[in-house]
Amino acid sequence: MGERLRNWAGNIEFGAARVHRPGSVEQVQEIVAGADKVRVLGTGHSFNTIADTEADLVSVAGLPADIRIDAAGGTVSVAGGVRYGELARKLDAEGYALHNLGSLPHISVAGAVATGTHGSGVRLGNLATVIAGVDIVAGGGELVSLRRGDADFDGAVVALGALGAVVRVTLDIQPRYQVSQHVYERLPRAQLDAHWDEIAAAGYSVSLFTGWRGDTVDQVWVKRRDDDAPAPAELFGAMAADGKRHPIAVMSPEHCTEQGGVPGAWHERLPHFKLEFTPSSGEELQSEYFVARADAVAAFAAVERVRDRVTPALQISEVRTIAGDSLWLSPHFERDSVALHFTWVPNQELVLRAVDALEEALAPFAPRPHWGKVFRSAPAYPRGRDFAALAARLDPAGVFRNAFVERYVLAG
Repeated sequence: MGERLRNWAGNIEFGAARVHRPGSVEQVQEIVAGADKVRVLGTGHSFNTIADTEADLVSVAGLPADIRIDAAGGTVSVAGGVRYGELARKLDAEGYALHNLGSLPHISVAGAVATGTHGSGVRLGNLATVIAGVDIVAGGGELVSLRRGDADFDGAVVALGALGAVVRVTLDIQPRYQVSQHVYERLPRAQLDAHWDEIAAAGYSVSLFTGWRGDTVDQVWVKRRDDDAPAPAELFGAMAADGKRHPIAVMSPEHCTEQGGVPGAWHERLPHFKLEFTPSSGEELQSEYFVARADAVAAFAAVERVRDRVTPALQISEVRTIAGDSLWLSPHFERDSVALHFTWVPNQELVLRAVDALEEALAPFAPRPHWGKVFRSAPAYPRGRDFAALAARLDPAGVFRNAFVERYVLAG
């Protein structure tokens, strides 16, 4: 079948015998109805085998975007393969916005939602928390629609593709707003411990970047809405940057979103990178772990205790916050969370040694990994058995199961 398809990072070669790119929901239904095993691919921004299969791989990127705004209902409906950056531009042009965005606007809506992908903000849930409805092509090829309030809805949103192919999603929207972004440098590490809650809540969205190597946090990115308080000149000892910055200091900030407090549209500030920029495909691997936000300071200390085993593989680490939610397989299920994100060098062996060290160090805090990134072990989820029962109902033949789903979701 020629050269095999790879994920965005290039570390996963998909084993699919056939790759389908349907142009309609009906075509998706036909493919699923005639297949023994299927997995679904969005933009391929996962770093593990979550989307892998040896049989049929279905890309939903070719489905018509068909973006429908319901002003009266306060929602927008869109095909699952649409990228957030494209959806955001359409919404903004019509006077609307989403509550938050991830650091990359290039990811597909359905793929990001299915894995519990997030932005940052102590009051903001992950991207899946504004989903009001999902349309799924289930195991027999039938189209199933679930809406917020339905008995199984909270199990069907962050679902890892294990229930079927998500071909359409409905999201809550709000009036358009503006955001300004300030970058602060060299936050004293002791100040982070002493003032963690204030720093995490210093803006609508806050990200901290660190190499875990010294007694300072390299950068703090603070994103403020137009109705937030003005930005201070310094932040607990961290001073405002005198120019534009990239999270990795040695890299050019050309493709980062505007900084320096210049107001702009929400979708041009909440991500870290511009939609026009193609991120560093093939140049990195990623891991991310979530612990309770109340355990943040202790978790920081735990990471520092194993820094000698972590930093050889590390490019940069990002710390963010996410509000808790009720979605069964969400990494933030019933827990306000702090995210410890690690951007690694593209060396699988080196990365796995660092991952082992992190999982051991963070074990006392019951860490939950990001479903789409590199990890070794996953905890049991309180609603895991309910999810397995839902999967058995929507996909009784196990058409959408693969080794990843069996091991990390259904085995527990």
